[in-house]
Amino acid sequence: MSSAGARVGVGTRFRYDGESVEVVEMAATTAGNEVVLKDAQGRVRRLTLKELLFSDRAQIIPEEGGPAADDIEEIASVVLGQLGEDERQRVLERASHVREVLTGYRSGHGEFADEGEPRPEYAPSLRAESKYAAKANELGVSVRTVKQWVADFRQHGEAGLTPKRTRHGRSQPSADDRWVETALEVMVEHTGQSRPSRTLVIERTRARVIARFGPEVVRQPSRATAFRILAELEGRHPLFRLSTKRNRDIADRPEGPYGKLRPTRPGEYLLMDTTRLDVFAFDPLTLRWVQAELSVGMDWYTRCITGIRVTPVSTKAVDVAAVLFESFRPRPAGRDWPRGAVWPEHGIPRTVLLDVEGATGAGLASPPVVPETLVVDHGKVYVSEHLTSVCRRMGISIQPARLRTGRDKGPVERFFRTLREGLLESLPGYKGPDIHSRGENPEGDAFFFLDELEAIIREWTATVYHCRPHSSLVDPGLPGLQMSPAQMFEHGMARAGYIEVPRDRDLAFEFLPTKWRTVQHYGVEIGRRRYSGPGLPAPGIRRPYEGPVKNGWPFQVDPDDVTRIYFRDPDSRVWHTLTWEHAPSATMPLSEDALVFARKLAAAKYRYPDDRLAVADLLERWNLGLGTTLAERRMVLRLSREQAALELPPAEEPEAASLPSVRGALRREAGPAQSGTPEQAVEVGDDDEVDGEVIDVDDFYADALGDV
Repeated sequence: MSSAGARVGVGTRFRYDGESVEVVEMAATTAGNEVVLKDAQGRVRRLTLKELLFSDRAQIIPEEGGPAADDIEEIASVVLGQLGEDERQRVLERASHVREVLTGYRSGHGEFADEGEPRPEYAPSLRAESKYAAKANELGVSVRTVKQWVADFRQHGEAGLTPKRTRHGRSQPSADDRWVETALEVMVEHTGQSRPSRTLVIERTRARVIARFGPEVVRQPSRATAFRILAELEGRHPLFRLSTKRNRDIADRPEGPYGKLRPTRPGEYLLMDTTRLDVFAFDPLTLRWVQAELSVGMDWYTRCITGIRVTPVSTKAVDVAAVLFESFRPRPAGRDWPRGAVWPEHGIPRTVLLDVEGATGAGLASPPVVPETLVVDHGKVYVSEHLTSVCRRMGISIQPARLRTGRDKGPVERFFRTLREGLLESLPGYKGPDIHSRGENPEGDAFFFLDELEAIIREWTATVYHCRPHSSLVDPGLPGLQMSPAQMFEHGMARAGYIEVPRDRDLAFEFLPTKWRTVQHYGVEIGRRRYSGPGLPAPGIRRPYEGPVKNGWPFQVDPDDVTRIYFRDPDSRVWHTLTWEHAPSATMPLSEDALVFARKLAAAKYRYPDDRLAVADLLERWNLGLGTTLAERRMVLRLSREQAALELPPAEEPEAASLPSVRGALRREAGPAQSGTPEQAVEVGDDDEVDGEVIDVDDFYADALGDV
C-alpha cells in the first residue's frame, strides 16, 4: 500500500523557491533542528527544519508514489456520496466478498465471524489462486474480474469497487473542445434575442466551426451527442429551459462573488422601489379601469414598510417624494386597526418605552425613521433633481443599484411577491403576474378605487405583514428564532441603543414642490385657488428672496391635497398652514388632478361655474358613481348593480377579506340602518315593473336617454 508520508533526512529533495535542493546535513541546535540544503549549482544554505516543512516556499519531492492533492481520483466520501441506496448495497456486498477472499471472513476479521466461517474453499491456508477461482465460480464472473476487485479494494478501499463514472466524475459527451466552445459562444449571442431551438444552435455552431477552422478539421458530433452537449452547457448559460427574461437576468449576474450591504440598525438603509400591481383598480376621475403602480419605502434592517403610495401609471417624482415624506411624518393609524399594529406617537415600541399617552392615543401606521442611505434604481423619478437636492439637504446619501439588477433590492422585491401572494390574488380584479396567468375577464371583477386599494394595502401591511415572522429576520446568536418586522424594530433598538428620528418633523415639508406666488389682499392664488391663514405676510412687504416671480414668496404645495398649502415665515422660521377658501366643501383630501377634472365637468354643466360648485358636483359624482355621457352613465349604473350584488366572503376565505378596509369596500348590500351610509344600489320603483317583470336598468336608460 502507498503511504501518505515521506522520509525527511539526508538525501531528501525539496523544491525551494522554484529550485531543486537536497538535504546534505541535519543538525540539532539550541534554537531547534536545522538543515543544510545544496542546490544544483553547489550553493549551500542553512534553514530551520520548521521553515522547510511549513513554509509556503518549500515543497517536498517524494521518492515513492502515494496519494497527492492533485490526483485525478476523487476522495472516498465524494465517490460514495454519489451512490444511490441500491448501488451502495451492491458495493457493500462486493466488498464483503473481497474481504472473504483476502481473510476468509466477510467482515474482514475473525472476531466478527459469522456462523460457518471461514468456509473450506476460503480457508486462510489456501493459495490465493484457488480462492480467486472459488469466488469467481460462486459469483459467476471471471477470475480476472475478481483479481481486479481485489486490486481496487487494496488501493482505494470500498470506494474502489464503485462504478468507474463515480470514481472519475460524471462522464461528459465526447466532442472536440473547439466545437463545445463555439456552441457556448452561439448560445451567449442569443441572450438578448428570442429563444432559439436547439437545432438552430447546432446548425449555426457547425457552420461557424467550418468557417473558422476549415472543413474536416473539427470532428462534428452526431445529433444526439450535440443535444447532450447543449444540455451540459445549459448549466453554464441557461437558454432553453427557463423563460427568456429569467435567462437574461442570470446572464447579467456579476462574475465575481456577490457583495452585500449589511445593515446593523434601523434606519441605516431605506430601500425604495416601484412596481406595477397585478390587480386592476377603478379611477374615479375617468371612470375607467386602470393599472396601478405601488411605490414603497422599506427599512432594510427591520423590513418595516415606512411609506406606501398607489398611483395610476405612471409614477411621478412627487409620488416618490411622498413616500419618503411618510418616513418623516407617518400617517395616522386606522380606527379599526388592532393595538398590536399601531405604533405609538413617538414611534418607539411600547416594550421599550412605556408612554401612557402614546399607548392609548390614535397612534401611527408606521414608525418615523430618518434614513441614512437610500438604495434606489436608476429610474428618472428616483434620480430627479428635486429628490436628490432634498436628500442632500437632509444629509441622506443616495446609493443607486446596479443596472437591471433587482437582487440589489432583494428584500423589497420579496415584499412585492408577498403582497401579491398574500393579498392581491385574493382581491377582485386580480389579473396574475403575467399574460399566461391572466383570467378571462379580470376587468369585469374589479371595482376597488385607487384610494380604497391603497387603504387596503396599508392595513394589510400594518396588521399582517409587520406582525408575521419572516424567515430572513433572524439573530445570528439565536438562529432558530424568527422575528416579525415589528419585533425586529425592537431588537434593533435594543442592539444599537438608539434610532434615527426626525429632529424636526417640519423638515418633511421640504419634500413638497415649491410654488412662487405674490401675496395679495385676499391671500395667495395658486392654480385659481385662493389660500389664506395666519402667518401670511401682508401685501407690500419687501420679500427677502430673488425668485423667478417678481415680489413672489415660496409656498410648499402637496399635489395630492390642494385644500392647504404651507408657508415658512422668513423671520421666525416657523411653518404656517394656509387653507383653501373652499376647503370646507371637501370632506376628503382633494388632489390637483381631481380639481381640474371637476372644473371641466362644471364648465360643461353650468354657465358660471366656480370651485365650490365644481367640488360639490365632483363629490356627488364619486358618491353616486354617475357619469355625464350616455356611455359613462350606463357603465356606472351597471357597476353599481354589480357592486350591490356582492356579498362579504365567509370566514374561511383568505385573510385579505378580514381586513376592515376590504370589508368596508365590499359592503354594498347593507342598508342605511346597518352600514350608516346612504344606499348606493339602483332603486327599483313601481314603474320599473310591468306585468310582474322587472325592466333591465341598462335597457331602460338606453331608451330614456336615447334622444339626449
